[in-house]
Amino acid sequence: MRRRRYRLPLLTVGSLLAPLLVVALPAGSAHAAEPTAVFHKDQDWGTGYGGSYTITNAGSTAINGWTLEFDLPANNNLGSLWNATYTAAASHVTVKNPSWQPQIAPGASYNFGFNVAYSGPFAELKNCKLNGKPCDGSGGDNQAPSVPANPVATQSGAGRATVSWTASTDNVRVAGYDVYEGAAKVSTVTGDGTAVTISGLADGLHTFTVVAFDTSANRSAASAPATVNIVPPPPDFEPPSSPGTPVSTSAGATTVGLAWGSATDNVGVTAYDVYNGGTLALSVSAPTTAATVSGLTPDTPYTFTVKARDAAGNTSPASNPVTVRTGKVNPQTGLTIGYFTQWSVYARGYSVKKLDTSGSAAKLDYLNYAFANIHPSTKQCFITNKAAGNDSDPNAGDGAGDAWADFGRGWDAGTSVAGTTDTWDQKLAGNFNQLKQLKAKYPNLKVQISLGGWSYSKWFSDAAATDASRKALVSSCIDLYIKGNLPVIDGRGGAGSAAGIFDGIDLDWEWPNSEGHLGNVIRPADKANYTLLAQEFRRQLDALGATTGKHYTLSAFLPADPAKISAGIDIPGLFGAFDFATIQGYDYHGAWEMTTNQQSALKVAAGDPSTPDRQFSSEIAINAYLNGGAPKSKLTLGVPFYGRGWTGVPRGTTNGLFQTATGPAPGSYENGFEDYYKLKEKLASGGYTLYRDPVAGHAYIYNGTVLYTYDDPTEITRKANWIKEQGLAGAMIWSFDGDTANGELMTALANGLK
Repeated sequence: MRRRRYRLPLLTVGSLLAPLLVVALPAGSAHAAEPTAVFHKDQDWGTGYGGSYTITNAGSTAINGWTLEFDLPANNNLGSLWNATYTAAASHVTVKNPSWQPQIAPGASYNFGFNVAYSGPFAELKNCKLNGKPCDGSGGDNQAPSVPANPVATQSGAGRATVSWTASTDNVRVAGYDVYEGAAKVSTVTGDGTAVTISGLADGLHTFTVVAFDTSANRSAASAPATVNIVPPPPDFEPPSSPGTPVSTSAGATTVGLAWGSATDNVGVTAYDVYNGGTLALSVSAPTTAATVSGLTPDTPYTFTVKARDAAGNTSPASNPVTVRTGKVNPQTGLTIGYFTQWSVYARGYSVKKLDTSGSAAKLDYLNYAFANIHPSTKQCFITNKAAGNDSDPNAGDGAGDAWADFGRGWDAGTSVAGTTDTWDQKLAGNFNQLKQLKAKYPNLKVQISLGGWSYSKWFSDAAATDASRKALVSSCIDLYIKGNLPVIDGRGGAGSAAGIFDGIDLDWEWPNSEGHLGNVIRPADKANYTLLAQEFRRQLDALGATTGKHYTLSAFLPADPAKISAGIDIPGLFGAFDFATIQGYDYHGAWEMTTNQQSALKVAAGDPSTPDRQFSSEIAINAYLNGGAPKSKLTLGVPFYGRGWTGVPRGTTNGLFQTATGPAPGSYENGFEDYYKLKEKLASGGYTLYRDPVAGHAYIYNGTVLYTYDDPTEITRKANWIKEQGLAGAMIWSFDGDTANGELMTALANGLK
């Protein structure tokens, strides 16, 4: 099955979108061991240009922190810079690595971009230096740092010593310090640190020295020795204090999430024991102060307490109790979930305000904002301004993003939800600020950021491949979207600027271990790694919730094709992490095939000429998940607010259905695709006849040449009734911008699910 995300062509020069970057990798250098930085100019419009530097680590060790400096020519001014931090003093610009990307691995590259305004003829940037050396990698630093001074070693716990010293100086930059005990190196400190704690020391005297090294691997002489006598601690008979009263962060049918305040101890808390009544339910290692108790009975009250333990085995008194009732077996019914597309504000002119004026927002439980992207190099969440390429390009989505639509574009009083005009100096504008206003008007509405989609799923496999990469992806997504720490782009954004907008994360990996967009990375390990990735999202979201007292939701969009389910979806493992998951209920057939068919039927229609492995329906898809162990209480069915169509279709004996076509039907935004409200206009204008199959549950319109298969209010109501009959949690919409101005389809769905 295919499900596309369509974007506009590049905005013209002079629009508010920052100029787009094209990354040019540097050519080989004779100084292969030195890092290089290569400048590239893109899209010069006469009074300014977009530029970028690509830093490449040609060495065999990681670059831990970098500083790039350059001088602007006369009559040049730096407008904005992204993917790094910077300062500008007159014509001198100093750029440093962002906090979320301090390291460049051996052989890896990192790119940051910027805009420069200028008058007169174009002139190259001057005096580029990377960590104090020429950017061309010629290097030449042979001067060692000064000797670290004033070393001191003190005992800092049982078997531990803290060694500190005064920072060294260097003609370029001190990169770090190696700490030795005798001839054995016991620790390395990178960056500006001047202290380290050494653990696992035996009782008795220990002598340490410190050696500084710079970015060219020049090393200082050893410091003077620092000696400490490690003595055993006295016997510890003092128990920790009681942990803080636990609170419930989630309550499923068989699980309860708990979080509690930290205990204190004269030596140190090492673990927490969670009790279900008088029975030990589980233990977690400190400093973790959250846990999920499983194996419980639905709709049943449970009382939990927590005790702290220290390394000597002393146990604290129990915390105050908390009583939590588990959920019912099918607690979620009638859920309405819908996708708001980032790009709908362009050609379609569908703004967040239209969710309000159409009445759709009042009928909505969850809004998924589509889409966040995964960076091709860091494999982490990021935001930037760079348009996606042609959808037939396997690299179309690499590094793409639309920060201007997300939080840069200003809305006026007539087009904003709150009826206010955005000001030039506010940190948050764009769709994100409109969602913030929408949530203020509808307090029960939950908003999730959706990661991936058809065009942005290329790097999921890499990001999920290892424990370290999973942790990094999840942490970056939570930091960027849940905590709201946006990058500063054209004066918008900054730390915490989007806090409180997103209540959870929606995973839209299309598809694990199966073909999707051309160029996607897939591997057999995707199935297992997807489960581990979802569990990592659940763990980190719950850990954050333990500090904020809030439950952050995790959902997913999953394939309907049984072959894709088998190849990439570990149903029991995944659904344990999700609050709910949507099963694709559309794109069963489309103009990529040359035979007309239904795109969203509840059941396979009689006479479907497809081979058995290509016969699709909502019934087939939902049953595949139920048979695999998915709970009905977490399953939602996707419904389309658009149609798929063909042209050159003969009537045959079926009024165009199951007939050979000559190609995709004409469409307003893409051939073979049309929004519902456009199809309604076609039907009303005459020439088309509406046909239904009430048994299979689908509709189509046909004019003797063009056939479009789609859902209208009658079919949406039929689907809603079927969802209720099956006991499923609800329905998901793709996407709001296909509906009429008065939310005709949304109304039919909400009323049908009641």
